[in-house]
Amino acid sequence: MTVTLEALAARIARLEDLEAIRQLKARYLRGCDLKQVDIVRDTLLPKGAVIAYEGFPPFDDREPFVEIFAAMGCQSGVYDIHHATNSEITFTGPDEAVGKWSLNFHSIILANRSVTHMGVEYEDRYVREDGRWWIAETRSRRPFCRVEQVDESGHAVTVALGDPPATYGA
Repeated sequence: MTVTLEALAARIARLEDLEAIRQLKARYLRGCDLKQVDIVRDTLLPKGAVIAYEGFPPFDDREPFVEIFAAMGCQSGVYDIHHATNSEITFTGPDEAVGKWSLNFHSIILANRSVTHMGVEYEDRYVREDGRWWIAETRSRRPFCRVEQVDESGHAVTVALGDPPATYGA
């Protein structure tokens, strides 16, 4: 089997693009966990990013989404962790790809003494503009959820199991 230098270079470039997209998603999720508003903003396409997460209102631009993220997720006493796995990324063109991710989400909200564990499925679209990859569209659905209320003595009672509440935080 003969492989040309050009073919090998193209394969390496595709692998580099794949890794850049994985790093982009990781940066977004870590930015959410660490309450880094500027990092979250910098992963989303500057104009026309679509963010449609089940349980939240849809957004057709990153700025209104980032404002909601800052207001809800960046308060003291809110602790989130987003662990994404099972990525499936498919290139649909030289500068565009789609991806699916499974998310294991945990949230502790001290104000209402709740602990949430949620399964989330992401479907994303990525574009390369100005030499870098962006999240152009991200949608999620929540196939399952467990919400616990923790009383003053530290005992947890499950208040939602299976189907998630209609809105996040409910």
